[in-house]
Amino acid sequence: MWRIVVLGILVGLCLPAVSAAQQAPNGETIYKQHCVGCHEGSVPRAPNREALRAMEPEAIDTALSSFSMRRQGASLSSAERRAVAAFLSGRAAGSYRAPLEMIGKDAYCSAGTAPRDPLAGAAWNGWGIDPRNSRSQTAAAAGLTAADIPKLKLKWAFGIPGVSASGSQITVVGSRAFVGSRNGVVYALDTKTGCLVWAFEADAGVRSTPVVGRAADGSSTLYFGDAHAFVYALDVNTGQRRWKVKVEEHLDAMITGGVAYHNGRLYVPVSSLEEGTAAIPTYECCTFRGSVVALDAASGKQVWKTYTIAQAPQRTTKTARGTQLWGPSGGAVWSQPAVDAERNRIYISTGDNYSNPPARESDAIMALAMDTGRVLWIQQTLANDAWNVGCLETGAGRVNCPEGAGPDHDFSSSPSVGVLPDGKRIIIAGQKSGTLFGLNPDTGEQLWKAQVGQGGVLGGIEWGFSVDATTAYVSLSNALEKKPGEAGGMVAVNIADGKTRWTLPPTADTCNSRRGCNTGQPAAVSSIPGVVFSGSLDGHLRAYDSKTGNVMWDVNTVNEYDTVNRTPARGGSMNGPGATIVGGMLFVNSGYGSLGFMPGNVVLAFSIDGK
Repeated sequence: MWRIVVLGILVGLCLPAVSAAQQAPNGETIYKQHCVGCHEGSVPRAPNREALRAMEPEAIDTALSSFSMRRQGASLSSAERRAVAAFLSGRAAGSYRAPLEMIGKDAYCSAGTAPRDPLAGAAWNGWGIDPRNSRSQTAAAAGLTAADIPKLKLKWAFGIPGVSASGSQITVVGSRAFVGSRNGVVYALDTKTGCLVWAFEADAGVRSTPVVGRAADGSSTLYFGDAHAFVYALDVNTGQRRWKVKVEEHLDAMITGGVAYHNGRLYVPVSSLEEGTAAIPTYECCTFRGSVVALDAASGKQVWKTYTIAQAPQRTTKTARGTQLWGPSGGAVWSQPAVDAERNRIYISTGDNYSNPPARESDAIMALAMDTGRVLWIQQTLANDAWNVGCLETGAGRVNCPEGAGPDHDFSSSPSVGVLPDGKRIIIAGQKSGTLFGLNPDTGEQLWKAQVGQGGVLGGIEWGFSVDATTAYVSLSNALEKKPGEAGGMVAVNIADGKTRWTLPPTADTCNSRRGCNTGQPAAVSSIPGVVFSGSLDGHLRAYDSKTGNVMWDVNTVNEYDTVNRTPARGGSMNGPGATIVGGMLFVNSGYGSLGFMPGNVVLAFSIDGK
């Protein structure tokens, strides 16, 4: 899944080991000796100097330590990474600041704010708001009606320092908003003012949506995963760590999806960066398998672990260079599982294979028993989809691309458990092929499928849709396959039979040739009764009438903001998480500097009364 690449497809090939004994590493020297060939010439899609200069040095360092370049960054000392980052971003050597050092004292709330029960009242708790991953807020919890939406105004903005992509899906419980960041800081914000209650720094970047669970003793804990495959448990009121557990030892393993919580147990989805690592010609591709890990929420102790691909990778063939290949591999779980406690099962979606041979568990929806992790059924929707980032390249970078490579049409969005008017349940799943599926939750049998858009590497249904009592609301991406004004669009589908209720074409080109701008809509969809919200790579957040698709509200977030924490902040492309609506307010992230889209670093809160 190409969306994992943070700074560029093969940028990591350009950074060989630099002696740790070097006392004062010179970023310009390192760049000229080892990086010019990629960034100023021979590697397609590697960001050029202009694109890198737009990034904060801390964001470049984060890519080297946590994300797509961490295998190469591991051979560098922290001083060497930071010297390169400072040079590429145009900042003075030694200007790097650690994540928590960038938070000013005036960001914190005034003393004396008494904590209250964080799970009292309305909430948007976790990625999908509820165990079923509906992403559909009730009218009572939303505190907003369709008539209120055009009246929404900006109430406050919070700048996340040192990043070029704003953060995770925002979780709101009680009077707190929780959001993770790409440099590993998890923030607890006061919902009314945006002031900082506490901040915690994880070992690596946090894309995983925080979720709050209540322990048997009545205390509340915040759970999330990081880019090094650690899971954390924090005290909700103080941010103090209760435990930390690593759930997968593979060097490329990470947690991108939200952790699902139910009845004292966590269900952790495990994905990886190996699909990008595969583009390194000397890399023995590939050995990662996706998994789900069940943990005891109180202690972090593993209850069970189930790999998505039953067969462990074995040696297969060798490349023309003589490099050993492995397989099967892949089947990453990019998104939060859906919980169906009545049936004692969770439902997960899986990614493509990274290498041959293809496995029957890739590009599939799977049902696992909640108590044991036993696989109950598998519904593969696309066979033989073996693909990695090397398939996008020519020359040496393509050597690990599987023979007969598939289209990279895996699942990145969470499955959702829909409840039909007669009380029966149905699994809804959206794929990058542009296909939406309805499945029988008992057997996995395909009940219907609807081709709602075109597929692609960044095509079709990317990060998620919303499901209410009758309808699935789907946004479309195709941001790499189509031009601004041609990419994007919305579709409403009847969940009982898969028939289309309405279709909305892509919006008019709003980009005006801006670098990194596109009208594709890969971000997850959210809804309240009568209204559907969808963010776009052009930086717009739009609200649509759920019955007609007509646009009710449109806010352009690509602005510079005066933030409550006085951190310089700007909005950008919207990708990944969607809007959080609760308690009369709407919260959203803006900014996505990966893959060349418009960077940004702001959390925005809207309400009727505004500032």
